[in-house]
Amino acid sequence: MTSFDLSTVFATVAAAVPDQEVLVHGDLRLTYAQVEQHAGGLARFLASRGLGCHTERDALAGHESGQDHVGLYLYNGPEYLEAMIASYRARAVPINVNYRYVAEELAYILVDAGTRALVFHSCFAEQVAGVRDQVPTLDVLVQVPDDSGADLLPGAVWWDEAVGTPLGAATLPEPTGDDLYVVYTGGTTGMPKGVLWRQDDMYVTSMGGTPFGTTEPYESYDAIAENARNAGGGMTLLMALPFMHGAAQWSTFHMITSGGKIVLPEDVRSFDADAVLRTVIREGCVSLPVVGDAMVRPIIAALEAGDYDLSGLAAVNNGAAPLSPAVRARLMELLPHILVMDAAGSSETGLQMSSMSLKGMEAEAATFSPVPTTTVVAEDLSRVLEPGEDQGSGGGWLAQRGRVPLGYLGDAEKTARTFPLIGGERFSVPGDRAEMLEDGRIRLLGRDGVTINSGGEKIFAEEVERAVGAHPGVRDVVVVGRASERWGSEPVAIVSLAEGRADVPDEELLATAAEHIARYKLPKAFLRVDHVVRSPSGKADYRWAKEQVGG
Repeated sequence: MTSFDLSTVFATVAAAVPDQEVLVHGDLRLTYAQVEQHAGGLARFLASRGLGCHTERDALAGHESGQDHVGLYLYNGPEYLEAMIASYRARAVPINVNYRYVAEELAYILVDAGTRALVFHSCFAEQVAGVRDQVPTLDVLVQVPDDSGADLLPGAVWWDEAVGTPLGAATLPEPTGDDLYVVYTGGTTGMPKGVLWRQDDMYVTSMGGTPFGTTEPYESYDAIAENARNAGGGMTLLMALPFMHGAAQWSTFHMITSGGKIVLPEDVRSFDADAVLRTVIREGCVSLPVVGDAMVRPIIAALEAGDYDLSGLAAVNNGAAPLSPAVRARLMELLPHILVMDAAGSSETGLQMSSMSLKGMEAEAATFSPVPTTTVVAEDLSRVLEPGEDQGSGGGWLAQRGRVPLGYLGDAEKTARTFPLIGGERFSVPGDRAEMLEDGRIRLLGRDGVTINSGGEKIFAEEVERAVGAHPGVRDVVVVGRASERWGSEPVAIVSLAEGRADVPDEELLATAAEHIARYKLPKAFLRVDHVVRSPSGKADYRWAKEQVGG
C-alpha cells in the first residue's frame, strides 16, 4: 500500500488539474500550478540553506524529530499554504505559531520546537526582532510583506526572493510518508506541546486520504489524481479559521485531494460575519467550517439583521469547540436547507467521530457516531469498554487506536502517558471523558483537565456551558471551577451577554440552565464580562478563565 506524504499529494493534484483555482483571497486567484511553482521555489531556498531531514524515522524514538523545523508566524494567506508545502518538499517540518502570542510565549514555542527557519508577516517583525536572540537554533528568516510597511529585518530575505530560488539552486530530496506532520496544541489548559505524526497517518485519518463515506484509504497517488480529475472542479470552501489551527489544515487538504478551492475572507485578522457571508455568496462556497458558538453566534446575528441568499451553501461544519443545541437549532431555523455537521477530534487523535443534523432531524447534544478506530477505554486504562457497559458517572476515556501520533516533541514522559499500550496495542488517550452507548455511539462528557470535582461529583465544564448558553441572551460563556470551602470546588460561569440583553438577571440564566442539567451542576455564581477570551481557533482559554475567578 502507498505511503503518502503531503508534498507529493499536492504535486499529484497540481499535475492532474493545473489550471483549476486552489486559493482565492480578494482579487488574488491562484491555480494549482501557480502554488506548486511557488512552493517549489521556496523548497529549493530552504534546501539551499541546509534545511531538511538529518535522521530517518526508524532511528528515532516517538518523541524525537530528525528534521528541521520551519515556524509559520503568519495570518491566513497563500503564503501559509505555500510555506507548508515547501517545507514538506524540503523534508523540513512546518510549525504552527499562534499569531496572538506575546513575546514570552513566542520565544517559548520557537525554542521548544528547535526552530531553524521562521516565515513571518512584516507586521510581526518587531516581535521577531525581540526574541530572535533567545532562539539559538534560528538562522533563517523569510519576511512576507504586508500593509504594515515594516522594513526587512537584518539577515532576513523577502518572500519573493526566497520563492524565486531557481531550478538547480539545490537538489530536493524525496519526501516519504514517514516524514513528520507536527501540530502544536492550543495551550488553553497548559503549555503548548508539539504532537508528532507520520504524514501518511495524518493524511489517511484526517486530511482527505480516506475518501468520504469509506473506511479504506486511496490505493495510490494515481487514484488521487483520478479523483481530482473526475471531481468536476471539486468543492469550494470558505476558510475563516486560521491556518495555524490543525482543523483548518485538515479541511484544506480535504479540499486539495478533490481538486477543490479554498476561499479566504478579505479580512483575515478578525472575524466579520457579514463579510464572510457575502464572500460565501460571491464565490459560490458550498461549505463553511466553523468553531463552536463563538463563531456561529455572530453568523446568526448577521443573518437576523441582513438579507443573504445562501441557497448555494450546503453545509456548516463545526469542529474543535462545542456547538450548543440552542445555537445549532437557531442556525437551522434561519438556514433550513443546510446540513450541520459536528466533528470531534484533537491534535492527538485526528478526526474521531461526527454527527449530522438537518432541520427536524437534529442530532443529540454531544453524541457522535465514531469512526471504526475510535473507542472508550476504562479509567484505569486496563481494557476497551463494551457498548452499554456501566462506566460510572465519570465515564471512561475517549481513545483512538490504529494510526495514532508518534509522541510529543521532546517529552518522553508525556508521550508514554498519553499514548499507552492497552492489551499490547498502542492507543491515544489525550484526556477526554466519554461514554460508549449501547448502540455504539459515543457521548462526549468533557475534558478531564477542566472537570470540576464538587462535593464528590464530577461536573464537566462543557456540559454546563451548553446549558447556560441555551439562554438566548447569552453571547458566549465559559465555565471553570473555583475553590469552595463547602464543596472543595464549585462551578462559576463567565458570561458575555448579547447586545441589548445586559438586564438578564442571574436567576433567569439559572432557570434556563436548570432545564438541561442537574441542580448540583448549576453555576454557583455568574461573572459578567464584555468579551470571553478564546484562542484564534475559537477554543475556550481556561487559563484566562481561571484567572478571572481566582481559581
